Amino acid sequence: MEKLLCFLVLTSLSYAFGQTDMSMKAFVFPKESDNSYVTLKTRLTKPLKAFTVCLHFYTELSSTRGYSIFSYATKRQSNEILIFWSKDIGYSFTVGGSEILFEVPEVTVAPVHICTSWESASGIVELWVDGKPRVRKSLKRGYTVGEDASIILGQEQDSFGGSFETQQSLVGDIGNVNMWDFVLSPDEINTVYLGGPFSPNVLYWRALKYEVQGEVFIKPQLWS
Repeated sequence: MEKLLCFLVLTSLSYAFGQTDMSMKAFVFPKESDNSYVTLKTRLTKPLKAFTVCLHFYTELSSTRGYSIFSYATKRQSNEILIFWSKDIGYSFTVGGSEILFEVPEVTVAPVHICTSWESASGIVELWVDGKPRVRKSLKRGYTVGEDASIILGQEQDSFGGSFETQQSLVGDIGNVNMWDFVLSPDEINTVYLGGPFSPNVLYWRALKYEVQGEVFIKPQLWS
């Protein structure tokens, strides 16, 4: 009995504070909540002057309400980086509390792959959806993203690490979350989209450190 209890405790801890290869796996958020989320651990040691975030997600919410896709908060700014779906509009992208929108004329229920990047020097933002680029836009030129980050999947942070709202939660799957501290080239983004190797240096899905809270499950991916 003691050995069994020890095994269960160790299993629980590895699930809550694990570092693991998440290849072909996804985090599943099966229902609305204000207390189910995943915190991603990173070892940033300096502010970001550029970044790229790529991921897959799958949800039926897009035609019914908005939801958070990727939330990166610092103590000075809860929306330091935010990728959000806005109903009837499309993708909302925020850096340093300032927002721009990328309209999506047609909503379909299917797994989606997105990559988004930003650089301080020009303020240029790029959004790629299923390997296809949208028109470039500009945001927060000269800004620096803080490194003391709370990175959360499944919820939008209205304060550092908290203040979640049920109506902003993700219901569905998310996976292949990777982040770099530079802007990927179009060829590199195409490599990532096609599943090729291009090792990230901020968040790496194949060596992910994470903490799970609430009703979140790890299941096989539903996309190829």
